[in-house]
Amino acid sequence: MAQNKKMVEAITSMDEDFAKWYTDICKKADLIDYSSVKGCMVIRPYGYAIWENIQKILDDRFKALGHENVYMPMFIPESLLQKEKDHVEGFAPEVAWVTHGGSEPLTERLCVRPTSETLFCEHYANIIKSYRDLPKLYNQWCSVVRWEKTTRPFLRSREFLWQEGHTMHATADEARAETVQMLNVYADFHEKDLAIPVVKGCKTPSDKFAGAEDTYAIEALMHDGKCLQAATSHYFGDGFAKAFDITYTTKENTVAYPHQTSWGCTTRMIGGIIMTHGDDNGLVLPPAVAPIQVIIVPIAQHKEGVLEKASELCDAIKAVGIRVKMDDSDQSPGWKFAEYEMKGVPLRLEIGPRDIEANQCVLVSRYNMEKSVVSLDSIADTVKEKLTECRDGMFAKAAENRARRTYDCKSIDEINEALSKGDGFIRAMWCGDEACEDEVKAQTGVGSRCVPLEQESISDKCVCCGKPAKSLVIWGKAY
Repeated sequence: MAQNKKMVEAITSMDEDFAKWYTDICKKADLIDYSSVKGCMVIRPYGYAIWENIQKILDDRFKALGHENVYMPMFIPESLLQKEKDHVEGFAPEVAWVTHGGSEPLTERLCVRPTSETLFCEHYANIIKSYRDLPKLYNQWCSVVRWEKTTRPFLRSREFLWQEGHTMHATADEARAETVQMLNVYADFHEKDLAIPVVKGCKTPSDKFAGAEDTYAIEALMHDGKCLQAATSHYFGDGFAKAFDITYTTKENTVAYPHQTSWGCTTRMIGGIIMTHGDDNGLVLPPAVAPIQVIIVPIAQHKEGVLEKASELCDAIKAVGIRVKMDDSDQSPGWKFAEYEMKGVPLRLEIGPRDIEANQCVLVSRYNMEKSVVSLDSIADTVKEKLTECRDGMFAKAAENRARRTYDCKSIDEINEALSKGDGFIRAMWCGDEACEDEVKAQTGVGSRCVPLEQESISDKCVCCGKPAKSLVIWGKAY
């Protein structure tokens, strides 16, 4: 147990230094390593396995709705990027450029994709001709580059992995329905699979995606009270279609512009998992995306029959589709306990000679460290139930943190008083004037995160100017 204690002490306490705690977990749980390219990270096998599970779940959901995967080039000619003015201006500060091919200067600079709207539009202009070609429901899994000044593993890096959906529709109503549908897909995934409660909302006009008419987002609250934009969904109208001359012939034999959406989420979701569920012992992973859902630790494994029984249990659990591993290494049980607690494995199964005699084992849930002694009869069903309990308990714990850190405020003074207790979601009314939005941030340090789709009135006056309020807004400090 001394080794166990030493390993736990290697993590900075989240109450002492949340940023250092986060970095410690990323490194010590073998999620990432640093690269010689500043601002870029190596995603190690354990971290990448989490991403693969996220990718598989979402990819299945997208395909069930009719989306197809494609792949676009990673380079965008400067002339192509320039076609949509608002879009290029929004990304200009973060763009990385290729200026040479080998030793020869290029005749035109190539942008390393920060996003792929322009590439999809160029392709759509070539393949959309008739109403019969619509809708186009495409998705891409790839990496993108944005030259961020300040970086942090998973949350903000110069190259990151993501998915970006790009769809074209005959009408505005169809495109708007797609935008909201995909927002709901992300919200459902976060709440049911990642056990992270989210608020669905629309971004204020000043915070829209470059070139979008409307931007929707899901916002999550981290353990330290800061907000994380977990995914976005955008409605572009026909602005890109006009810029790229994408037209189609309608059933009535007239020419029209299609309406476009895009939507995406990134590896920053892994950062969200860490900051929502982690503790001072390390990661706490939701079962749906955990590379190992159950770790079996044999106790006194040198004794006759222990490894054989542990292997038998491993096979029984694996047979029902659960990701299970047996650690029969020569490390002590205490070391193994600490190792898999650090890695956030949702459930630990301990089995030793006395357990075998009594036809039982010990199950330990990672999220609350609760131990239970269970029969070996129907062990696979019991493990399934425990994994469901883990997910439900994690969601309840995160929801309780969000409720405790959510403040209703009717004035700037009330916002500052609430923030003196700690960061969190500030719910306050807004008149819709961008000047008030800016003033709230200037006086309190919190910016608008989203206008919740589920509206309610907590006051009839704007929190800043006192004029009639138009909507409830979630404000907060963001990663």
